[in-house]
Amino acid sequence: MTGDESSGESGGARCDCKVGRGLDEYDLPSLNEELVRRWQGDGNDRTSLRELATVYNQRILAAALDRAGASRLDGEVANFYRLLTDDDVSTGIKTQTRRQLESEGVPLEDVETQFVSHQTIHTHLTDCLDVTRDDTRADPAERRRADRDRIRALQHRTEVVTTDALERLRGADALEIGDFDVLVDVSVLCADCSRQYDVGELLAEGGCSCQSSSARE
Repeated sequence: MTGDESSGESGGARCDCKVGRGLDEYDLPSLNEELVRRWQGDGNDRTSLRELATVYNQRILAAALDRAGASRLDGEVANFYRLLTDDDVSTGIKTQTRRQLESEGVPLEDVETQFVSHQTIHTHLTDCLDVTRDDTRADPAERRRADRDRIRALQHRTEVVTTDALERLRGADALEIGDFDVLVDVSVLCADCSRQYDVGELLAEGGCSCQSSSARE
């Protein structure tokens, strides 16, 4: 913990990074302890950085709703957050959700500027709070799932960027193509048996079938 940090009344560390400023702005100092506890965890109980970013962002949104006096039911904050941020939600639904929250007095633009990525959470934990985690203790299946999610996110990003580029070229009459879908697949070829896997399938199975089960554990 750096010299610019101090302990809050609830025992949470304060810092000047984006996470720390958000915790101060919305009076959530105890969330630091929860983030640390859930990230370090114990074996299968560990929470990924992406999940922690979602936890943090939803708490910020919940605090903003409470501050505005907006009514909310159990599970509604998580649904609001999904509708605002999920790539699979249509633009129309996103707009409808934004209007609903803004009509209840929630300064949504200000709230969204407080949302953070998993990298920002990692920096806050490791640099500001000086927390470490021994990933060698993590469950192998958990580690495979985490990397599968990271690969899928990159695949989705590639799809989005490619689709955007093709649509812009088509709109500028620089590319002749009708309706289209962009598919991004990542395959892995085992050099020992020449079997080819979709990377998600390989990670789900824990290894190639030509390898012994003991070698995959």
